[in-house]
Amino acid sequence: MSRTTPPRPVDVASVFPELAPLARTAVRLHPRPGAPVADDSSVGGPLLWPADEPWPTCPEHTGPWLIGYTPEDLRTQRRILTEGWARPRTPGADFLTPDERAFIDGLGHTGRRLPVDGPVPLLPVLQLYARDVPSLPCPPGADLLQVLWCSFEHGEDCMPGVRLRWRSAGAVTEVRRTPPPTVVSEGESLPEPCLLNPEPVVEYPAPLELDEELSRRIHAWEEGRPYDYQSDLSVAPGWKLGGWGNWSFCDPWPILCEECGTRMRPFLTLDSSEWDGGTGSWRPLEEQPPDRRPLYPRPHEPTMISIGRGYTMQLYLCPASFGHPHRQVMQ
Repeated sequence: MSRTTPPRPVDVASVFPELAPLARTAVRLHPRPGAPVADDSSVGGPLLWPADEPWPTCPEHTGPWLIGYTPEDLRTQRRILTEGWARPRTPGADFLTPDERAFIDGLGHTGRRLPVDGPVPLLPVLQLYARDVPSLPCPPGADLLQVLWCSFEHGEDCMPGVRLRWRSAGAVTEVRRTPPPTVVSEGESLPEPCLLNPEPVVEYPAPLELDEELSRRIHAWEEGRPYDYQSDLSVAPGWKLGGWGNWSFCDPWPILCEECGTRMRPFLTLDSSEWDGGTGSWRPLEEQPPDRRPLYPRPHEPTMISIGRGYTMQLYLCPASFGHPHRQVMQ
């Protein structure tokens, strides 16, 4: 099913013409739980990975001492919780059976060692075919982007370590059936398999990226209105390609390429939720109203990942070369 972003409450560029030249098109990916295959664009699904190409690993985190959770255990946990919340029960009764409770409680206190002695194999996170997202930036000859990560903490921001891989889908003749066994740092780092529903939307810079005088006028204009610029009119929430960064809890700074110093542009946003209490106007028209949504899993968290304490991970690319390393920012 496609997902449609509701029209914005007002055409803010007609109110403030200075915003018009700053408009950018972002593609909201709208991941929703499904059963993707390697030929699909997906979150957390199988990758079109050549059988004869080594699977990427993280040299910063190695086994067999590394402790985490297997993807299989975490998916079993999610299945148990989904079934438990869906079944009827009497008030005050446990929503899980005794066996289910024993599994959930046991998983919360134990982990498993990495099943191989060596660097931890990376997890599939995202696969995008250019046929599904025509605006996908690709190197010459490539038409497929694959994103993988090590779920354990990297860098000062303690985010997963991301690896990007572009390839030509037509050059893959024999596909690897399964990734190697691995462990995950926590359940919030394992993406739920989702199919995508790409949708272009128009964005404007976050308030912190506007000049002070324009930001002041917008703030004054917001007074008494049932919507505001930051939450409803500027940057779309959720997983998306391109657009603007959603600077929120810190001031923006120039993201410069560590290789050549060129200013980088937002490329990909991985979000902890598709919308929240402040960005509800972006909830797709096809979603159920709040009073009809299940308690678990929550519809506004389809991928079941969480960045930090519910933030976003933004990947920036250097416009000078696809070969230059990307940069990651948490916001």
